[in-house]
Amino acid sequence: MEPVSVKLSSDEWKLISGLREIPPSPLRDLMKQMMSELLEYVREPKCAELQADGVPCASPSADCEQCQKVHQLLIALRHGLAPTGS
Repeated sequence: MEPVSVKLSSDEWKLISGLREIPPSPLRDLMKQMMSELLEYVREPKCAELQADGVPCASPSADCEQCQKVHQLLIALRHGLAPTGS
């Protein structure tokens, strides 16, 4: 593995170091795959309302239906991970 030199914010480092702390296992492999797919999905929400040139809107914070679906998915995932208090 070749080392990479990059500046990270403290939040970015927390995410990366947290992933590195998960012991090698099928669970870790699944987590890495899920995170990669989630990042790709949020980065490119596949807006139905493409511009004439085929390029989606420039901002995933736009108030279109697809971006709202992505936002709701993230909220549901977050609530699914919240402690239940039991």
